[in-house]
Amino acid sequence: MILISSLVLKSSFVRSLGNCKTFSSFAMVEPKLIVFDLDYTLWPFWVDTHVDPPFHKTSDGKVYDAHQQRVKYYKEVPDILNHLHKSGFQLAIASRTSAIAEANELTKLFNWDQYFQYRQIFPGSKITHFKKLHSLSGVPYEEMLFYDDEHRNILDVSSLGVTCMLVPDGISQKAFQEGLELFKNRKAKTKQNNN
Repeated sequence: MILISSLVLKSSFVRSLGNCKTFSSFAMVEPKLIVFDLDYTLWPFWVDTHVDPPFHKTSDGKVYDAHQQRVKYYKEVPDILNHLHKSGFQLAIASRTSAIAEANELTKLFNWDQYFQYRQIFPGSKITHFKKLHSLSGVPYEEMLFYDDEHRNILDVSSLGVTCMLVPDGISQKAFQEGLELFKNRKAKTKQNNN
């Protein structure tokens, strides 16, 4: 269960969180595009150095690499992505990995393809990733929320006007909530400054 305490997102999202004890109403404030890094954000490894293809999925849904090492994601990721997807949010990936095919393969094996409308997976500056995301989606930078584990990426992307949340220990329900709070507070401050 995702604990979102002070941000009403979409009514279906609210209904899906019906038994959440800490949920309270707030003005409709929501990001139009939520973007996630991959390495050490959605999963606890660098896909280009810590796991080796080919990957395979067993009948019980577990994913293994070429050395039969289990390939895992952060525990709360599927619930977060599923709730956001069911609630109609646009989701994207922005990753600087050079292991493009491997990253795409793992997102497919984890059944995450259904969640992400946009993917920018290639080496280079995250600014380039976000310029492409902006161009493809039409979403203004100020309406985007980004989660990443690296401070340099947070600094780069925030210079575009994107709300960025540093997640040094990967994404969790708590970190996800903090990012939503940051987005809400930034929007409120912008609105206040414009009045």
